[in-house]
Amino acid sequence: MTQEQTPPNPAELDSLDSIADCLADAFEDGDGAVIMVALQAVARAPGLGALAAAVGMPRDTLHGALVADEFNLDLTLEIMKVVDLHMSGGRG
Repeated sequence: MTQEQTPPNPAELDSLDSIADCLADAFEDGDGAVIMVALQAVARAPGLGALAAAVGMPRDTLHGALVADEFNLDLTLEIMKVVDLHMSGGRG
């Protein structure tokens, strides 16, 4: 993470839009550490249920995978698809 970046505030990630924005920024950065910090924030976010529903898995299962760093490539790709689909409507 560069000095200019601040970690995402999980409390502000209260909707699928805010989570998609956060993750899109992290994926665009391309730094694995930045992505991990963003995914950890999402794991504690009030909007995690919306992401879980969009990915097609129970909230508790997604939360457990994110906090335990046990998500695999398939889950990461599913999350990226949700972010991409959500952002394709135009990012302001």
